[in-house]
Amino acid sequence: MRLSRRAAMRAALLTAGGAAFGAVGKDTLSQAFGWDRPPVSGGYAAAADAPEALRTANLTIRYFVETTEPVVAFTFDDGPGPQWTPMVLDALDQANIPATFFMVGQNLEEHAGLVRDRMGRHEIGNHSWSHDDLATLDRAGVETELSRTHDMIKKVFHRETTLLRPPYGHLGGSTVLAADHFGYEIVLWSHLMREKYFQDDPDGQIRDIVDNVRPGSIILAHDVGKPHRLVSLRGLSAMFSGLKARGFRFATVSELAALQTRPSPPPPATA
Repeated sequence: MRLSRRAAMRAALLTAGGAAFGAVGKDTLSQAFGWDRPPVSGGYAAAADAPEALRTANLTIRYFVETTEPVVAFTFDDGPGPQWTPMVLDALDQANIPATFFMVGQNLEEHAGLVRDRMGRHEIGNHSWSHDDLATLDRAGVETELSRTHDMIKKVFHRETTLLRPPYGHLGGSTVLAADHFGYEIVLWSHLMREKYFQDDPDGQIRDIVDNVRPGSIILAHDVGKPHRLVSLRGLSAMFSGLKARGFRFATVSELAALQTRPSPPPPATA
């Protein structure tokens, strides 16, 4: 399993951040970082059930892409849904920007007509069938969640998806093993919309994204959810314009990953 040094540092910081905010409670931590749930939690330790399989797992867990190219990827979770998904697609169409949508299988089954003919430039990823916390499920449970959504994406779009974003960003051994079984890359994020923090300052949410993303950033938003998420969705056009003014281009996650900076080969050995 490949986890970059920067990703490992991020995980450590998240854990430390949780400890630092422990005295003021989960709500403050959630508001400060924009999470509906903290991204690190306990869960089913399925790796202990299959240690040999975990040692041979060969998948990527990606928070960002190491690149000098001024390119970022917008991602949208939890849809499709009738309230906001069309709004998001309209904003992307108007700006001629591709994005990656991590879809919940049961939402796709119910609302396939909203998106069936609108995903031409966009990428689709697996976000589980029911949006259950996969870190609490055993491997069989995770594989059921993923396979149902994988099959629904194929049925609606006639595509094979290769990306997984686990709900809440929670990872357990069961999720790692299941993702490896399906040949998925696990995609998390480096920047997210902090709607709770900026619910009384929509322009602040726009500035937070425009001013702080870097080349290779993966940005998380949601096209289904609670009303406070409209703080970010209503600001998408302004975010796109602001990032374009900074010289940024936009890509799907897979297109962004293709720009990954490759390490220089070691010098040849000398006798």
